[in-house]
Amino acid sequence: MTQSFPIRLHRFRLSGHSHRVELMLSLLRLPVEIIDVPPGGQKSEAFLAMNRFGQVPVIEDDGYVLADANAILVYLATRYDPSRRWYPADAQGAAEAQRWLSVAAGPLFSGPAVARLVGLFDAKHDLARAHATAAAVLSTMDAHLAEAGPFFVGQSPTIADVALYSYTAHAPEGHVSLAPYPALRAWIERIEALDGFVPMVRSAPKFGGPAA
Repeated sequence: MTQSFPIRLHRFRLSGHSHRVELMLSLLRLPVEIIDVPPGGQKSEAFLAMNRFGQVPVIEDDGYVLADANAILVYLATRYDPSRRWYPADAQGAAEAQRWLSVAAGPLFSGPAVARLVGLFDAKHDLARAHATAAAVLSTMDAHLAEAGPFFVGQSPTIADVALYSYTAHAPEGHVSLAPYPALRAWIERIEALDGFVPMVRSAPKFGGPAA
């Protein structure tokens, strides 16, 4: 399906959840209008009318408003990719993609993403616990790619890869080294070589410290 008007993306510039949506929009070659939400703006009355949870990202697509990064990935890939390259149409492929979306929303967030919140913003989370979770999930992801790669679901990238990329690639911003994970590092390079890839700004951690 072609798109003649831009999809509006409400985001935080340093949000990995926002970046995965921006990346999907770019990979699908969809026109986009990026709206940077000011600090605290996600709690405004106008924003809460779009997402009662007061969280980015949110998209507006021809009057349809949708929140939640992973839900947005499913929507974009289902509506704008009739080939179903990005979101497999077969039951097993769809289930495998959903499995990794759950990893992105669960241990990947609780580990690398939470550690990054501490490293960049001095968020009051248990950094040691986040580092332990990060080590477990990144080891599992690395082993999966080493055995079944080059991507998380089959031989071509899907929304699973898009959902997992941002917080994995930016794990060092939470003092999480990617050095022990060669399959993950090779996968990151493959994602960054995709036609339409857009990076998220990189930052140096200012708070916390490396994993023990």
